[in-house]
Amino acid sequence: MVKYKFLEHTADAKFQAFGKTMEEAFSNAALAMFSVITDTKKISEGIKKEIKAEGKDLKALLYNFLEEFLFLIDTQNFLLNSIQNIKIKKINNAYQLEAIAVGDNTDKYETTGGIKAVTYNEMEIKEEKGKVMVQVVVDL
Repeated sequence: MVKYKFLEHTADAKFQAFGKTMEEAFSNAALAMFSVITDTKKISEGIKKEIKAEGKDLKALLYNFLEEFLFLIDTQNFLLNSIQNIKIKKINNAYQLEAIAVGDNTDKYETTGGIKAVTYNEMEIKEEKGKVMVQVVVDL
């Protein structure tokens, strides 16, 4: 199964990420976002970070999840290799996500440009039986 693909967009980066579950699609969205600035396959697994995000709905959860990574890039020079143990739960009328992000510091790797922000522009989440697609545009 393809993890993600990039789509045409005038100034920003637009991608779709796929998975058999919502968790897998969210994980692949994080990898797609990082692949905008680096080759995630070359990032070693030297650092683990606990990630937590909440949202009133799945779009807000996806937005907040990806924003956590922008915070890690900006404050701790963190680059992502993979996501482990990701769990999404619906509690009352909101969603919570917990995961372990595995990666390394940017000092050792080539990066191209940067990501300014995650946007709600053209964001989509589609769930069919055994198939999930999330679409995201990030501001470069």
